[in-house]
Amino acid sequence: MMRKSYYRKLAFMVLLLTILFAYQKYTSREKASFPEVKFIMETSAPAGLSDFDPNILDKAQWQQLGFSEKQTSTILTYKEIIGGQFTSKEQLKKCYAISADKFTELEPYILLPATQTDAKSYHFKGFEKKSLIISRKFNPDQLSEDHWIQMGFSERQAEAILKYKKYLGGSFISKEKFKECFIISAENYSKLEPYLLLPVKTPGNFQNISKNTALKTKISYHPFDPNTLDAEGWMAIGFSEKQAHVIVNYRNRNLAGSFRTAEDLQKCFVISAEKFQELKPYIQIKEHVKQQEQTDFSKTNLNAITFKQLLEFGLDERSAGSIIGFRKKLGGFINKQQILDTYNIDKELVQKLISICPLDASAVAKYSLADAPEDWLKNHPYFKYSADKIIFYRITYPDDKKIWKFLKLKPEYEERMKLYVK
Repeated sequence: MMRKSYYRKLAFMVLLLTILFAYQKYTSREKASFPEVKFIMETSAPAGLSDFDPNILDKAQWQQLGFSEKQTSTILTYKEIIGGQFTSKEQLKKCYAISADKFTELEPYILLPATQTDAKSYHFKGFEKKSLIISRKFNPDQLSEDHWIQMGFSERQAEAILKYKKYLGGSFISKEKFKECFIISAENYSKLEPYLLLPVKTPGNFQNISKNTALKTKISYHPFDPNTLDAEGWMAIGFSEKQAHVIVNYRNRNLAGSFRTAEDLQKCFVISAEKFQELKPYIQIKEHVKQQEQTDFSKTNLNAITFKQLLEFGLDERSAGSIIGFRKKLGGFINKQQILDTYNIDKELVQKLISICPLDASAVAKYSLADAPEDWLKNHPYFKYSADKIIFYRITYPDDKKIWKFLKLKPEYEERMKLYVK
């Protein structure tokens, strides 16, 4: 009798464990949900930007470059993922928190080799961290480039420090201002601070002398159309070569080739408020630039509509960027509901858009599960989380019906994936 009771208990425990195991397997099988498509918008970089090494920037310094707290955390996390150090501009550019336009603004100032190949050939010379050698108290205003190099900074870092001093008007002014130099990490500043012969705080009446450079050089302004100026034209009215190229790139890439109003110039981070006020009386934007051909949205395919056209319709940059980005990841929209389901959009305005614009999905790539390219499966938002299973099952069962059966997906996931299956 005791033995019979023992076996009953044993059988009950085995049954209970089997049920728990099956439940855990079921709930974890489709645990991954469709990822949110995020397009991070950033503010412009500060006008006082100088050359910097991204490997030594802390959280506060990344935010001083114009990134949000969330973007900054993403950049620092990405840095840790790739081994704790950026080795080239090419590698930094891959961080999704840094948009193409933002990278273009920062790229001329980044103290890194251009590509991974360059990084290997240079052996990272000039980018290695060195211990600082400080033997006495000093006034940083009196140090030359050689002095900074002897202290432990690289040649390019030393050059950047002097550029920053020049930007401030020829003096670091205070420890507070000295600390804001992008090339000096928080760690290095803590080592330097006890030796700096500078006031702790910036005087209340301090004004950035560099902002008044145009006044000092007595530039003679004449009426001009900012849409016809090349880099040399901007340099002729008081901008540096780098600033001139940034303005031209800003106009061509951010504004589709033309400033529509004088105030558009003020949004470019290298044009200070004071400089804009000097230029404003002379800005003459020709009428024909403002009069742009209007898009006939009733004939505009939603799978071909451009970022510029979405802005023309009335969407903000965040909504337009989300739609274009999601469409690119999908390879094209199959139905209009996908557009309405896109993250970070003005749903009311997008509803109006899709009610007007047609959707032609004839050019969107579709594959069978048995024949779909591996890269396509692994990168498509709808298939990426099941890609490995599909690739595994189709080796033995190159038949779509059997593969669907083995995947055992939730109905809503399967329905979404079948939009792109022929």
